[in-house]
Amino acid sequence: MIDITPRVSEKIAESGIAEGQVLVFTPGSTAALTTIEYESGVVGDLIEAIERIVPQKAHYRHDARWGDGNGYAHVRSALLGPSLTVPVMNGRLGLGTWQQIVLIDFDNRPRKRQVIVQASGLKIRSVA
Repeated sequence: MIDITPRVSEKIAESGIAEGQVLVFTPGSTAALTTIEYESGVVGDLIEAIERIVPQKAHYRHDARWGDGNGYAHVRSALLGPSLTVPVMNGRLGLGTWQQIVLIDFDNRPRKRQVIVQASGLKIRSVA
């Protein structure tokens, strides 16, 4: 689980968008994006909750078909989802005080992950 909030904030600043929204998306079927308070206690709680809902050691038809052992990762990703939309207000992410954007990689082997960030809205106008 990786806090990507600073990188998304940088993209907002680079875009010049003052009011609008930002779409954050990760391609692939074994990773997801969500928001959470990124501190060890609640991160651990989320990991445990996901394990209870979609146990890694359960039987998955995907594993029987493909033999790669990551059926749980596909299901977890589908439940959380590959994208988020966050409001942009006054040139900043409209997140709560203790809310961060996180990328969660569920796969059972290393993957090179990509995160696409697209901002849209009204740009800051400078007055000359």
